[in-house]
Amino acid sequence: MAQQKKEVLLTEEGLAKVKAELEAYRTKRRPEVAQRLKEAIAQGDLSENAEYDAAKEEQAFVEARIVTLENMIRNAKIIHTDTENKSFVGVGSKVTIQEIPDGDKETYTIVGSAESDPISGKISNESPIGSELIGKREGNTIKVPAPSGTIEFKIVSIN
Repeated sequence: MAQQKKEVLLTEEGLAKVKAELEAYRTKRRPEVAQRLKEAIAQGDLSENAEYDAAKEEQAFVEARIVTLENMIRNAKIIHTDTENKSFVGVGSKVTIQEIPDGDKETYTIVGSAESDPISGKISNESPIGSELIGKREGNTIKVPAPSGTIEFKIVSIN
C-alpha cells in the first residue's frame, strides 16, 4: 500500500526559508563534510579515526536533512494569509486569545508544523492550542488540555 504524502503547509516566507536552507546544505555543508571526510581518510587507519567517524555521522545528518527539505518543498502547500476568510480561524490567521479567568492575552499566527516557532508567536495548526482554534470564530471559547489541567481561552480577535 502506497504511503500518502503529507502536505506541508507553508507561507511564502516559510517556503523561501526552506529553499535557502536547502541551498546552503547543498552548496556549503555537503562540500565541507566531503572535505573533512577526505582529510580523515588521508590520515590512514580508519578503524580508530575519530575524525572519520564524526565526519561520517555529519555526512549522514546532512544528507538526511537535504532529503527532508526536498520533500518539504515537493509537498508544500502555500498559505495565502491575505486572501483567507477572517471570520473563522484558519492556517495563516493571526489570533489574539485571552486566558480565562486570568485575562492574560497572547497573539499567535497559525502556521503549518514545518514553520512552527512558538517563541516568535507562530504555532502549529497541529499544536494543542492551534488545533482547538481552527474553525472557531471571534468570541468563541476553547478549552486546551495542559499538564496542570484544562486551560480556557476566549478568542478576542482574528486578523
